[in-house]
Amino acid sequence: MCAIARIWQKGAPLQHRILKAIIFGGLIAGTLDIVLVSTVNLVDPLLILRVVASGVLGKQAAFAGGLPASALGMLLQWLMSLLIAAIYVAASMRTTVLTRHWIPCGLAYGFITFFVMNDVVVPFSAAASSKPFVISAHISDIVLMLLYGLIIAFFAKRFMPVVATSDAHSLGL
Repeated sequence: MCAIARIWQKGAPLQHRILKAIIFGGLIAGTLDIVLVSTVNLVDPLLILRVVASGVLGKQAAFAGGLPASALGMLLQWLMSLLIAAIYVAASMRTTVLTRHWIPCGLAYGFITFFVMNDVVVPFSAAASSKPFVISAHISDIVLMLLYGLIIAFFAKRFMPVVATSDAHSLGL
């Protein structure tokens, strides 16, 4: 049996289950985020991806960059989503409440992620805005991030066993 097949089987070792939770949670949440943001705002997903790429390229370069800028935006979206999922999965290894009560924890994680992205990531990016943050203008974004957090929490619950803290420490988490 090839290594990839061993990773996806149900009784896979814990490290493989961790990887599955991160990959499924991160890629599905990241992809659905782009699709739903474009749907809610009635905007082409390629344009949304250029907005993501503008964090690295700057607004002018990203919007003039066409399809390559959109591809960069998708790559950046997936990388950020995998990192966000990895943080949740690592935390769930330390405290089982995140997998036992995955719905409220996932909602909270989506809410926290929204504010970290808006108050930390975006201000330090090339797409930083001088406009003041007004929460009423971001209600749909917050709702979408609640779903984003739920997706990540669901896959952590789906693939992660309830592990004692001592077991997590032995894995280096």
